[in-house]
Amino acid sequence: MHSLVSGDKVDYHGTAAEQTAGLEVPPDLTQLSRDSRYLQQAAAGSFSAATFQGSTLKLQSAQTVVPAGTDQLRIERSGNDRWLVTNLTPEQVWPMLKAFWPERGFKLLIDQPDVGVMETEWAENHSKLPQDFIRSTIGMVFESIYDTGERDKFRTRVERTATGSEIFLTHRGMVEIVTGSQKDSTQWQPRPADPELEAEMLRRLLLKLGAKEEQAQAQVAATATPKAARARIASSPAATIEVDDDFDRAWRRVGIALDRSNFTVEDRDRAQGVYFVRYTENADNKEDDPGFFSKLLLGSSKDKANAKSLSRYRVQVKGTGSSSVVTILNAQGAVDSGATAAHIATLLVQDLK
Repeated sequence: MHSLVSGDKVDYHGTAAEQTAGLEVPPDLTQLSRDSRYLQQAAAGSFSAATFQGSTLKLQSAQTVVPAGTDQLRIERSGNDRWLVTNLTPEQVWPMLKAFWPERGFKLLIDQPDVGVMETEWAENHSKLPQDFIRSTIGMVFESIYDTGERDKFRTRVERTATGSEIFLTHRGMVEIVTGSQKDSTQWQPRPADPELEAEMLRRLLLKLGAKEEQAQAQVAATATPKAARARIASSPAATIEVDDDFDRAWRRVGIALDRSNFTVEDRDRAQGVYFVRYTENADNKEDDPGFFSKLLLGSSKDKANAKSLSRYRVQVKGTGSSSVVTILNAQGAVDSGATAAHIATLLVQDLK
């Protein structure tokens, strides 16, 4: 894989994300009202309780809080997982994040400061298009002729820390493949998350938050790659994962795995080690539908009628010294031994390995 640290390897400006107004949210991403039965609104350590006065984040101006040095703004890494650490509070970070993605050519699909989650719509990376004479001459007029056959979206999650914030940025990708015996049709399929693309966006976010170009380049280049800890499905119960990481690292890695696996994190309580998530059964198969991307862009009444059932779960992380146990719980907080919970554990362990 080519390095994204140098050169202009990402260009999402002028994509469908900017040109198409009112894109319809697919059923598995529709924002539902959160269930008050499991939202711990008054619990100590809950993201919502710790971050908000009432239900509204008191956002602060981003113009006067630029970090002064590398000790206050840096990238940390564990295996393929990277995140940004800053002394800025979530209230200070959020306005800059909200400005960052439109500047990169994306529209925002999800903007939820109450849970610290922001997600873009799908967009095409134009830097992957051939930049020959014909492309540069007529491409501006007949832009729709050219297509990479790939789409990207990004999710940003902000967590409060004792000294500021941690910012997690994850990528999801789709690729259009030719199908049929006559190679006369196509369908969109998920493609693996790209850690190098995540690193490039983190580098650009560093610049947005006040780092100099040299500092941002050095931060990305200097991030070491420790050997990733092992993760595996426990022998019993089926919906339990054993991770060779302490709680802090396991908590971060599970959060990143949830973001990459297209779960919707509706709330989290780090003190209790719990992510409150929403999962669409068979959502991963839905994107194999040949008409998935056209429905995503244009909307479909049939798609609405066939929306899969949405289920809520808790993903609990418990540290046991130098290792941790991740358990899939139902919405009431009991261990879930069903097939869907086991499938969720399998999805997570694939990213945690």
